[in-house]
Amino acid sequence: MRHFLKETDFSAAEIPMIFSMAAELKRLRGGSYPRVLEGQSWGMIFYKNSTRTRISFEVGLHELGAHAVRLDTSATQISRGESIEDTAKVMGRYLHGLVIRTYGQEIVDEFAQHAGIPVVNALTDFLHPCQIYSDVMTLAEKWGNDGSDLQALKGRKLVFMGDCASNMANSWVLAGALFGMEIVLSGPDGFAPGTEIANELSKIAPGQKPVFVEDPEAAIRGADAVYTDVWVSMGDEEEASKRLTAMAPYSVTNSLMEKAGPKSLFLHCMPAHPGEEVTQEVLSSDRAVLFDQAENRLHMQKAILAQLGEWAKQEL
Repeated sequence: MRHFLKETDFSAAEIPMIFSMAAELKRLRGGSYPRVLEGQSWGMIFYKNSTRTRISFEVGLHELGAHAVRLDTSATQISRGESIEDTAKVMGRYLHGLVIRTYGQEIVDEFAQHAGIPVVNALTDFLHPCQIYSDVMTLAEKWGNDGSDLQALKGRKLVFMGDCASNMANSWVLAGALFGMEIVLSGPDGFAPGTEIANELSKIAPGQKPVFVEDPEAAIRGADAVYTDVWVSMGDEEEASKRLTAMAPYSVTNSLMEKAGPKSLFLHCMPAHPGEEVTQEVLSSDRAVLFDQAENRLHMQKAILAQLGEWAKQEL
């Protein structure tokens, strides 16, 4: 059974196929698009609240012909101590697939181990693979012919500012190796990439290590794209003051963007907090492509769901 738990769960040969499918589904939307999951029911388990994740997956499943069953953990027996193993085995008897937005990566891994149906990582504290594929699709659209033009990413430099031990920073580390990009992480001491993501990188790019530069001005020079995310994610509220103080020099301002390439793009996975990780001036500028990123979540996730659903049919 195939799953999408990490960016690396699709092979080098399969990734271009996924991106081509996403670009085609985007072109077909509003017309006659394939309902390849017709008659299926997919569960959507949310340990964390969501806007873009819930809407994009629920609409995507509907457009592919499936019924989306939304499950907050507070409304399931998980909240009363039922094990993930038992929950996964039961859900596998009812559903055709699972989409999970949660905390630890081990939670999606355990669901995948026991459910017997495809499992999609819609976000963990370690990785955000659906977001990163959507972001790469957005950059391919801006720099190439369409969202499937992965050659347009080769050699491009993207700088991630802020919490460089976050799920988005980790995902960009892997994306750099997968798509031939130069990824530079820039943040304060104490927020550097950890050994876990370094180990994941070594599996697909032996000898490579995450690049971390504390000086934001040095890091951003020559960047084709600049990326940031919220400084205080869900679960980090208790150390909010410490984080805001430490990361203040890494706020993406117009003056910092001017030190990047003249045509550099600004990306953010949202929600954005103007005045913290980025200024409203940058968010409102022509460089910002965050709403294209948000839209492409729908198209990319549909491609991922469709392919996993097709593979699952072949397993039966």
